[in-house]
Formats: sequence, C-alpha cells, structure tokens
Amino acid sequence: MINHKDKNFDVVVIGAGVAGIAAGYYLTEAGLKVALIDRQAPMSFTSAQSGENYRNWWPHPTMTAFTNRSIKLMEDLSGKTDNCLLMSRRGYLLASRGQNSDVLINQLYAGYGAEAENKIRLHGKETENSYQPPLSSHWEGALDGVDVIQNDRIIREYYPYLDPEVTQLIHIRRAGSVSFHPLGQFMLSRIREGGGQFFQGAVTHIDSAQDGIFTISFDQNGQLKKIWAQKLVNAAGPFTNEIAQLLGTDLPIKNIMQQKIAFEDNHKAIPRDMPFTVDLDDCTLDWGDDKEILAEDKNTSWLTEPIKGGIHCRPDGGEGGRWIKLGWAFNNDVTAPSWTPELNPLFPDLVLRGASRLNPALKTYLGRLPRNFIHYGGYYSMTDENWPIIGPMGVPNAYVIGALSGFGTMAACGAGELITAWITGAPLPDYAALLSLNRYQDTALMTTLKTLPSGAL
Repeated sequence: MINHKDKNFDVVVIGAGVAGIAAGYYLTEAGLKVALIDRQAPMSFTSAQSGENYRNWWPHPTMTAFTNRSIKLMEDLSGKTDNCLLMSRRGYLLASRGQNSDVLINQLYAGYGAEAENKIRLHGKETENSYQPPLSSHWEGALDGVDVIQNDRIIREYYPYLDPEVTQLIHIRRAGSVSFHPLGQFMLSRIREGGGQFFQGAVTHIDSAQDGIFTISFDQNGQLKKIWAQKLVNAAGPFTNEIAQLLGTDLPIKNIMQQKIAFEDNHKAIPRDMPFTVDLDDCTLDWGDDKEILAEDKNTSWLTEPIKGGIHCRPDGGEGGRWIKLGWAFNNDVTAPSWTPELNPLFPDLVLRGASRLNPALKTYLGRLPRNFIHYGGYYSMTDENWPIIGPMGVPNAYVIGALSGFGTMAACGAGELITAWITGAPLPDYAALLSLNRYQDTALMTTLKTLPSGAL
C-alpha cells in the first residue's frame, strides 16, 4: 500500500447517512480504522428527511427478525448514552374501516412466524376490555407484540378522536420514534476516537490495484483528493447504483420520491400522546367544488381517483412539543436521484385532506396551514420486494448497505452490525443471506415475496 498513513484505512464507507455512520461505528467498535466520504455533511440529505420512526412488524419473519435486532441495538445504545436518541415507544396504530380484516390478521401471523400465538392479542366484539393502552412513552417496560382491536367500545374509549367509522385497530407495540441525529453525532465521535475520519467530497473514481487496495478519488471544493482502503462499503443511499457502477457492477435498486409535511399544531388537533397512526384504507379525497376542475386537467385528474392507503400522522417533539408530521408514500414513479429533488406543490393540501379523514380535527387546517409549515421529501431507495441489500457487492472486498427504503433509521444499527460481521468474518445471523444479493438465487423465496405487500408505511 502507498505509504500515506493519515490517508490509509481498513475500510472506506461511501455515504454518511444514518446507515453509513452506523456501519462506521460498528466497524470501529470491531477495531477497524474507518473513513467516511460524502458529498454533503453527515446526515444532511436523505437522512434529514426521515420520519424517524421504528417498528418490528413486517409481512415476513425475516424482516421482523432483522428489525427486532436493530431495535435491540438502539435500545442498548439508548441505555448507554442516557437516551441521546430520544427513543419513545407508544407503538404504531394501524386503522381500518373493515377493509380486508382477514388479510391484515393473516399478514400479522405470517410476519411474527412461530412467535405469533404468543405475540398477537385479539380483542373481539364481545371481548372484555383487557386492552392496555400505552400509559408512558418510555420504551423500557413497554408491552411487546400486537393488539388487534375489533371492539368498538375499546376503540371509542381510548381513541375517540379517530374517524367514527373505524372498526379495527392494529396496535404494534414494539414501535415508536427516535431522533437519530444525536445518536449519529455520538457514533461519529467514536469513529474519530478510533482513528477514523470524515471527508466531504464527491467520489469520482474508484480503482483497485493488483494488491487489492482501493484507491478512492474524490472532488473536494475543486481539488482532487485520494484515500486508500482495504475494504469498501457502498452506503450511498439514492446514489448506491452510481457508486456500484464505478466498480463495474449494477444493483437491483430503484429510487422513488416521497414527501412529508410538518407544522405547528396551534389548534391542538392531535393528542400529544397519540401513537404513530396510519390509515390503511384506500380513499378518494373530498375536493368539494374543486373536484370537476381537477378532473378536467390531465395533470391533476388522478387526485380525484382512489389513492392507496398508508397516510400517517404523529405528534412531533414529544409530549411537550407542538408540531405534527404527516406523510403519505403513495407515489410509485421510479426516478433518477437528484441532489435537488423537486417537490410537488399540491402535496401539502393532498396529505392534509387524506389525514383529516382519519383524524377529523385536522380539517381545521384545510386551506389555512400555518405560515411556517415545512414541506420536505426524500428518496425511497428500494428493491422491488422492498427488502434491503446488505452484504458482499459482487466485487472483491466491496460490500453494500442499500435499498433501506423508508426504514433507514430503524434498520441502520442492524445493518451496521450485519455489514461488520460480513467484513470481519464474525458469525452471521440466520437472516444474513436472505438480506444479501444471495436471495436472488432462491427462486422459491423470490416467488413468495412477489405475493406479499411491501411493508412500506
């Protein structure tokens, strides 16, 4: 290796979002010297647009096991850092008006696999009120598993602010919110303490010499810089494929733009102790007198047609805060990533109308959002099956953490630990092969995944 001691590293991680930083942290904890490279400041692009939520329910036990492990790592770090990531756990509340009830319950049992019988609690129409609402936001001591509530009395007693037509709630209990930015700062400090460095610049070339050492060239304010590393981790988020192509390969990853809004809840429309709440039902929005105008324009006619469910709402800033976050990942259009993604100016009104269907008190903001509301968005970088790719990249000594879609925050710690095991040769968990490119050789698995919902919320 070329003798530039301050520029030689065991591993270079390209991408300093939450996943890249978590990878750098666990690699450092394993005793390796790590370099992080990103065109922008750490956690300032896709990670800055995160909803910062977590949950352990997915329609397949592999993803459930993986996110369970990642949540456990976040809990460990929360205890280790005096809860610097502000971890809370009031759960995910999934609401429906009776559409596809049996399908939802079947998905629950499939997702929890062998543990389903012990994890799922059914509260039917004639069931006595054995449901326990989350009385605290603390994750320690909170319930696990899931409550399926089909009892109208329970729904109205504990969630009277929801649409009165809701007939079923699924309360995922190992779920809540975090703030990864302070945890990311903690991880960056540990990387630096381990001899690692962060370099800000745009990667332009990656060369692998005969000795297997990677030479990474990057543009730093118009100057070409180089560092050298024995291993490489591609954690470039929406630009993962661009980095893969510099190494002469392609990955089955696509990018879809999704948007959110946040605003100050001056009218106290949302209870501060409300769980992260999702409206599962497809809906046709009520546009009133504007419906005909929208329907006549080919660019807006889709707004008058049924839109898939998944609108989500949660209070932001804790019980003492005043803000609300709303999101709706209904977009399916694949797009090339850009450092300046274009937002749809219609989205704030659209998502507010959709959220008002489940939380009617939000109607007070229709046509009069607070002046200081925030409209933002980022890319869901994903595979068709919406599983991540974590492991060898098909190029010697090169690895990937990619396709973390809308679950990058909740999966970052698990992904960082997993890529470290791949690189160091540590024992791999049972789900490792299925979350790597190896799964594409498993025809039966891929056929099964095509029949499952994506798990995206």
